[in-house]
Amino acid sequence: MTNLVIKVAELPQEFPGIQAIRIAVFQQEQGVDPALEFDGKDEISDHLIAYLNGEVVGTTRIRYLDERTAKIERLAVLSTARGQGIGKKIMIKALEVIANKNIPEVVIHAQEYVKDLYKKLDFVEDGEIFEEASIPHVKMRKSFFPSK
Repeated sequence: MTNLVIKVAELPQEFPGIQAIRIAVFQQEQGVDPALEFDGKDEISDHLIAYLNGEVVGTTRIRYLDERTAKIERLAVLSTARGQGIGKKIMIKALEVIANKNIPEVVIHAQEYVKDLYKKLDFVEDGEIFEEASIPHVKMRKSFFPSK
């Protein structure tokens, strides 16, 4: 088995690796405008970074919208490392980080073609499909304390 480490990134030291992944996945593969990708919110967010055999392969960003809601954004895994469940493991770690801060709700804007990944993690769709950066997305939510 390969060696996968997912951790909260140390900034600014690890940000160049995060930036390189986001440029490769969102700008080069998906054609997202750099101004949309690097929106000035990185400084107010937590970031996770994934290393596979010592190489940076994945990332996500956690932004705290208020004391009750966090938003997981910018989940990206390099194409060379996909198909190994790394994206799901990054999401699980992000959910642990959020739960440890006692934030009860998580929202995401999932690219529509990967929404099933989030459904497996108990996210539910919330609303209609919409365009973000010219890519179909759907808003999804997860509550750590479901109402009974």
